[in-house]
Amino acid sequence: MTVTEIILLIRDIASIALMATGLVFVLAGALGVLRLPDFFTRMHAAGVTDTLGAELIVFSLILQAGFTLLAAKLLLVGFILFLTSPTATHAVANAAHRAGEKPLLSRFHPKHPRDREGDA
Repeated sequence: MTVTEIILLIRDIASIALMATGLVFVLAGALGVLRLPDFFTRMHAAGVTDTLGAELIVFSLILQAGFTLLAAKLLLVGFILFLTSPTATHAVANAAHRAGEKPLLSRFHPKHPRDREGDA
């Protein structure tokens, strides 16, 4: 193997790792949206994990593009996504709060540690 082939292999492995990690974060966010009980916890799951997951996927694509104009465009998309995704999540959560949406605070009450002793 030549040095160029080794570098391309390392680039491909790093790109696959970033893509897989981004996919895990996006799927975790989707699972959080499906499983969490109220609007605000769902927004938190979607906002945090989707921003990081999308950024990792964009960085993976930048690695695959190399030093080209496409990589510069992807970098710009990643920067805009980095700014707008948390801002949009905050704006939607703030609008829901102002509209009177209340978080579910009393749905789950964990047992006190002294009450758990009899469960074992």
